[in-house]
Amino acid sequence: MELGLQGKVAVVTGGSEGIGKAAAHSLATEGAAVVICARRADVLERAASEIVAATGGKVLAVPTDVTQPAQVQRLMERTVAAFGRIDILVNNAGTSSAYPFESATPEVWQTDLDLKLFGAIHCTQAALPYLRTQGGGRIINLTTPGGKAAGARSVPTSVSRAAGIALTKALSQEYAADNILVNTVCVGLIKSGQHERRWEQARAANPDLTLEAHYESMGQSVPMGRVGEAREVGDLIAFLASERASYITGASINVDGGRSPVV
Repeated sequence: MELGLQGKVAVVTGGSEGIGKAAAHSLATEGAAVVICARRADVLERAASEIVAATGGKVLAVPTDVTQPAQVQRLMERTVAAFGRIDILVNNAGTSSAYPFESATPEVWQTDLDLKLFGAIHCTQAALPYLRTQGGGRIINLTTPGGKAAGARSVPTSVSRAAGIALTKALSQEYAADNILVNTVCVGLIKSGQHERRWEQARAANPDLTLEAHYESMGQSVPMGRVGEAREVGDLIAFLASERASYITGASINVDGGRSPVV
């Protein structure tokens, strides 16, 4: 299926690994120029080199802390300086942070909201003028099904993700007339760097634990019986960014192997 992304320019936050890297890979494969950002410059540059080698696409790495509006503005300016436009914004930066309510300190709450909610807000505000210049575009926010159906010991992530879903719906209504389509992909258990780091921590107690066994154990809570691949999310993001998705806005799509109790 031709997605019509040739010549488009995408900005992907949290693009150094996991879903962000997979989204950048899918977009580059379809012909879009991609700018990836994250805080760790060395990991980011390595990701950009790997995507270029795999796709032959145009990929620029710009180290950025999305909680800092000045850095976000510089990210957008560098994107336009390099590629002349912005058509797609993927707000992916974030990590899981789940605590019992009484254990979540004010600092934990603030850090989570700054990264996931305000990071998306800063990036969207900075990208909007460029999307309007192009006569429209796409914004894809990464959230989780927990933002729709929160469980015990799930804060602050469930709350910040609920805010991200609400932000998606509000923006989709406000900017539909500008042909700026806004959707959210609600991801469940997906293979990623943060899960690999947790596996490494678990090996301290169980040195024989393999990564495959770690993911197999996680997959037992998923109706499909496995943890998802990052590329499965990346390909959906590329579709939502494309002309093939030209009548989809304000939608939330679960990619979680059927694990969520809500649609």
